[in-house]
Amino acid sequence: MSEKNLDFDRVIDRKNTDSLKYDFAKRRGMPEDVLPFWVADMDFKTSSYIEEAVIERTRHGIFGYTETGEEYFRAVKGWMKRQHNWDVDRHWLVKTPGVVFALAMAVKAYTESGDAVLIQQPVYYPFSELIEDNGRKIVSNDLVLGDDGKYYIDFDDFECKIVENGIKLFLLCNPQNPTGRVFTKEELERLGDICLKHNVIVVSDEIHFDFVFEGKHTVFTAVKKEFEDIAVVCTSASKTFNIADMLISNIFIPNRELRYKFKVQVDAAGISQLATLGLTATMAAYNSGKEWYEAVHTYIKGNIAFVKEYTKKHLKGVNVVCGEGTYLLWLDFRGTGLPFEEIDRRIIHEAKLWLDSGRIFGKSGEGFQRINVAAPRESILECMERLKKAFALLP
Repeated sequence: MSEKNLDFDRVIDRKNTDSLKYDFAKRRGMPEDVLPFWVADMDFKTSSYIEEAVIERTRHGIFGYTETGEEYFRAVKGWMKRQHNWDVDRHWLVKTPGVVFALAMAVKAYTESGDAVLIQQPVYYPFSELIEDNGRKIVSNDLVLGDDGKYYIDFDDFECKIVENGIKLFLLCNPQNPTGRVFTKEELERLGDICLKHNVIVVSDEIHFDFVFEGKHTVFTAVKKEFEDIAVVCTSASKTFNIADMLISNIFIPNRELRYKFKVQVDAAGISQLATLGLTATMAAYNSGKEWYEAVHTYIKGNIAFVKEYTKKHLKGVNVVCGEGTYLLWLDFRGTGLPFEEIDRRIIHEAKLWLDSGRIFGKSGEGFQRINVAAPRESILECMERLKKAFALLP
């Protein structure tokens, strides 16, 4: 059998499929006719190997409680070794129905009500939501945008925030969503050393780690052996293979005590076995999906280059930030001189686009927009043409 789903130029109609991305604009406060580039799923069919594995599994016709054996772990372990040169132990693995769920469980496991949790804004907005929803306090070591168009860590401020706020837990996002930054091994080592010094647990959201276009991704616990004692690494095939709705993530916790505390919270949330089809899809992805993954990686890289070039030529006052990793681009509209409210209005009501306004990623995101470029080039062109028209009359 050969991979069949490699036509990424094909525009697939996703309307009337109960798609969060396409069918719920009005419920989410948007005009019904917006073209969506917000939520992080792809407009591509997943690998045909995944598709066929799921179909074959459904033919059995029984969907009782399902657990994983050695075959599942071998598939996951093999992908981590081949793609990231990361050796994982079977005992480290805790499966959850998603990375955001895992982050929430970590907040419950490693902090108490009223504690401060450290993040780095602008950052994926559920980070803030799950901290506050669990009765904790947000403290941000804001990333700093350099003259080279990349975000950097203010390490002095990072350590200061830890000391001043009695930080026990730091939520790291790498590759960084929404800025696209892929932190270097040296940066991660410096972060980790500070956390070791102050006994801070690091929960590293690495869900986008298969989409790196510049530089190299380094798994946090692979930076230094000592980091295994303070780290929880969150991974999933969901972003890589466009199977987010399968609700399966692989969380690696090398330290036995941290793993026990995490599992207590997962059990308390009523989670035991996960969905059969999610497990089936993950095994198929990691065992047979490499050709599809490499092809979609190349296609998205081309989309990123296209958006950068188009923006440079046609969108005055707008810059594409970084773009080292993820299939999400961070567009800086501050050069237009418009307040973020007017930027939002033009994008939604004139361009008829649904992007993610930067303000939801923290105050430092005001004036920015996040756009998902995992879509056919024809759709990306339409999006850029609409932006060009909406901002054409700037002085």
